[in-house]
Amino acid sequence: MSNDTTPVFIIGYGYTGERVADRWMERGAKVRVLVRRPIRVAEHMHPRLELFRGDLDQPSSLPVGAMAGTRLYYFAPPPGSGRVDTRARELVAALTDPPERIVLVSTTGVYGDCGGEWVDESRPPNAGTDRARRRLDAEQTLSAYAAARDVPLVILRVAGIYGPGRLPEKRLREGSPMPAAADCGYTNRIHIDDLVEICVQVMARPGVAGVFNVSDGVPGTMREYFDLAADALGYGRLPVLPREDMAASLGPRMMTYLAESRRIDSSKVLGTLDLALRYPGLQTGLAAIRLQKPAP
Repeated sequence: MSNDTTPVFIIGYGYTGERVADRWMERGAKVRVLVRRPIRVAEHMHPRLELFRGDLDQPSSLPVGAMAGTRLYYFAPPPGSGRVDTRARELVAALTDPPERIVLVSTTGVYGDCGGEWVDESRPPNAGTDRARRRLDAEQTLSAYAAARDVPLVILRVAGIYGPGRLPEKRLREGSPMPAAADCGYTNRIHIDDLVEICVQVMARPGVAGVFNVSDGVPGTMREYFDLAADALGYGRLPVLPREDMAASLGPRMMTYLAESRRIDSSKVLGTLDLALRYPGLQTGLAAIRLQKPAP
């Protein structure tokens, strides 16, 4: 166990944030997290875990003093509408005493539709949805703050996250149709365990900074993802949804995912960290989840 003496502060204590907190506590670090609801205190008691009440939508409630000098993770989602991330903007306005380092988890969606081309970090962002524009605004907001305060910043542009408890089981149970592979662009995934390891490593290594793509490096279509998930979890594969019925059946958000196609190159982060992914592709990641799934 390493001796990590600088506290970690996590904003966005959800699916990824909780797992990153656990990994740091395994390393012996003190972890501080921002929570909105007091019930979370009873759920997550640990001698190395300290919870602070606060709400990003109410900046005066933020415990900014507890963030000073820490290794700060920003996992929080942006607001649900608009083109700017007001939460990130309010946070940096409140952070008068800077953290030691910052890691921001963003999205590969900031690249927009790339026509199925391979995408590395040299490609300029071209966000095509307001959701992605809000993420890009958070990147720009924290980049400006970090540059002005001379704080090392890592931006992780993360592909779709999957793992235990984060698979499309509801749709598979219901048998809802999905488009054929020919009607889907390329999408990209990363297993939560690999994402957590990358999050810890980029924070733990002082010389690491900049923008990094995070994906398992094996792009596929949304159809392939649902088929492999069905096979792994023991469901029947979904029927094919005709192209002419897609817009009415899938809704606007799913249609925006299908309208964009890109293949994410994550060789930069793996080379920088000298890291091999535990789950290099959906088949290995889903097989592990199948083995972990309790019998009905």
